[in-house]
Amino acid sequence: MLTIEQAEEIKKQLMENIEKNFPEDKRQFAVSQIESMNSEGLEEFLNKNNLNVPDGNESQCIFCSIISGKISSYKIGEIPEALAVLEINPVSKGHVIIIPKEHSLDYGKESDGKIKEFIKTVSEKMVKALQSKGITIENSSLFGHQVINLIPNYDEDSVSLKSERQSAKPEELAELQKLLIAESESGTTPTGGSGEALRKASEEETSKPKKQRIKKLTDKNTWLPKRIP
Repeated sequence: MLTIEQAEEIKKQLMENIEKNFPEDKRQFAVSQIESMNSEGLEEFLNKNNLNVPDGNESQCIFCSIISGKISSYKIGEIPEALAVLEINPVSKGHVIIIPKEHSLDYGKESDGKIKEFIKTVSEKMVKALQSKGITIENSSLFGHQVINLIPNYDEDSVSLKSERQSAKPEELAELQKLLIAESESGTTPTGGSGEALRKASEEETSKPKKQRIKKLTDKNTWLPKRIP
């Protein structure tokens, strides 16, 4: 059973997610449903929507689980302070998430400079490999873990986390992963090692049975109870 503190933190994060991803006409209903849930109802919501239920341990955080390898991902780069993976529900083709390895809402500590340099390096490689016009950089958080979104722009209209998302197919993500890793091989790889080593590690990772992943909440993919309890 979730503690009161855990339930409040989860509700806060879920409502922030809804505010960003739900259309205005459906936003208020979803928020009111979340606000009305007790701990039992909240756990049911998390289970129905295939979201991890935290138990007070940081290792239960979806992003911490990706970093530890408990949840498989499409990794394209890594430094001691952060990991770069492809978003499985991207705003645009090649949407990448930079995950600081420290579980926190604020990555701007001692590692701030190194992570900013990593963001710059990955962004430059994305523009070159994907032939995008630029990269939108935007922060987001879930369950107390802040991440940085790198979203490619392909036309004159800017994109953001409020833009419509789509679910990427595994084969599409695998191809993008190879493309971005190949770009790393052409220069200094952002992983601190060779692109070949990263590719082999990524192939091994993606060949493992897929484990549970969290998805972004939208009005189209989110289960909600029909009535407010």
